[in-house]
Amino acid sequence: MDKPAEMFDRDFEWAELTRFAALPGPRATLGVVSGRRRQGKTFLLDAVTRASGGFMFTATETTETDALRQFGEALARHRDQPTPFRFAHWDEAVTELMRIADRGGPTVAVIDEFPFLAKASPALPSIIQRALDPAAQHTNTPVRLLLCGSALSFMGGLLVGNAPLRGRAGLELVVPTLDFRLAAEFWEITDPRTALLTHAIVGGTPAYRREFTQGDTPAGPHDFDAWVTRAVLNPARPLFREARYLLAEEPELHDTALYHSVLAAIAAGNTARGGIADYLGRKSTDLAHPLSVLQDVGMITHEADAFRRNRSAYRIAEPLIAFYHAVMRPAWGDLERPGRAPAVWRRAQSTFRSKVVGPHFEQVCREWARWHASPATHGGQVTRVASGTVNDPAAKTSHEVGVAVHGETDNGRETLLAIGEAKWNDVMGKGHLERLQHIRALLTARGTATDVTRLQCYSGTGFTDELRHLAENDPAIQLIDPIRLYHGD
Repeated sequence: MDKPAEMFDRDFEWAELTRFAALPGPRATLGVVSGRRRQGKTFLLDAVTRASGGFMFTATETTETDALRQFGEALARHRDQPTPFRFAHWDEAVTELMRIADRGGPTVAVIDEFPFLAKASPALPSIIQRALDPAAQHTNTPVRLLLCGSALSFMGGLLVGNAPLRGRAGLELVVPTLDFRLAAEFWEITDPRTALLTHAIVGGTPAYRREFTQGDTPAGPHDFDAWVTRAVLNPARPLFREARYLLAEEPELHDTALYHSVLAAIAAGNTARGGIADYLGRKSTDLAHPLSVLQDVGMITHEADAFRRNRSAYRIAEPLIAFYHAVMRPAWGDLERPGRAPAVWRRAQSTFRSKVVGPHFEQVCREWARWHASPATHGGQVTRVASGTVNDPAAKTSHEVGVAVHGETDNGRETLLAIGEAKWNDVMGKGHLERLQHIRALLTARGTATDVTRLQCYSGTGFTDELRHLAENDPAIQLIDPIRLYHGD
């Protein structure tokens, strides 16, 4: 099956889906497709279904009886039957579904928004398990059943532990957001700084360009501020309320006010549980559950410190949510009034740079170091990249390292290949390099770094001539600007 011309990227996902769809053999097989909302899962599955002549049913949030009625009608239409199937329970419906490959070859059957069905009919995963058992396979046809959903905690739980479908799936596909390079290409933004600023707001979610802005993109640096006010801060546009809806759509998040407060605390720069608790005026132990749930649904990440195993940081995984809590939520009353967005945006510039772009730029730098930089840049093969904190006992302080690149030596031992500092709005100079040299000396004294650990300066604005001259004469000093982030290695 050829990938549709209008489908951007998704080569890996398309290859895996079409491989699964064409699996030989007479038995029915199961696949699970998940991923955060708005990433194009339904678009992918619809394309595979159309290309293969399969069946696709998109569930709605309704009762079991109504869901069975809708499913029976959809299945009858697919099979060109004049009267709908009248299923009394899901056992009958699944049994009939497993017989649709009546033309000899494999047939794709997609159930999209599967968590809605399972919520109304909790036994449904067990019913599907029974339909895939060896005894039931004697009456099955070669159906390639794909279950899809955006509720990450639910979809992830389908195949783990003692779950009924554990060990049954021949495909477990997670559809990710586009990374920062692909997002720039998708949005057709050629200026790297504008691309990064845009990514700091909308991330790599494809629907935010196609459905939410109807193709309205920043035309360049001169148009970025105007684009924010007309496409993001405009109360008549879908992106305006999207961050609020993202939480409301997650079935696991019952107390949305609490979860919004936790996200606001993280967006304000509180990355440790204790700091989040202080911000909210709660005990640290009270936040174990909400933080765990936000992590399960993909709203936040929990990252270990590069140098201190007992320390970690929480970060917001969806840029639009970070932007909402830092910029929009504090001025929500003004923003709801048409025409106020330009004034709010002017006042928010400092906050946007420090609370949104700065942390996002560091994250993009870590992604570049992990996935796009060549081994020659780091002086070895990378195994992990993180941020970290280095104690400085003599000065009675500590130093933050935005990018710490770990790799492996020839004998398989982990080593620190490089440390880097990321500054979005600063022209970096010799002083920044000397700070990194001091941190490297501290780490070398601890046995963590060596004299060959490289020093990397990441800047969104540029570098002094003095620093450029030093880097030209020392390959251990690496300078990375937005052009290199987007186009170099």
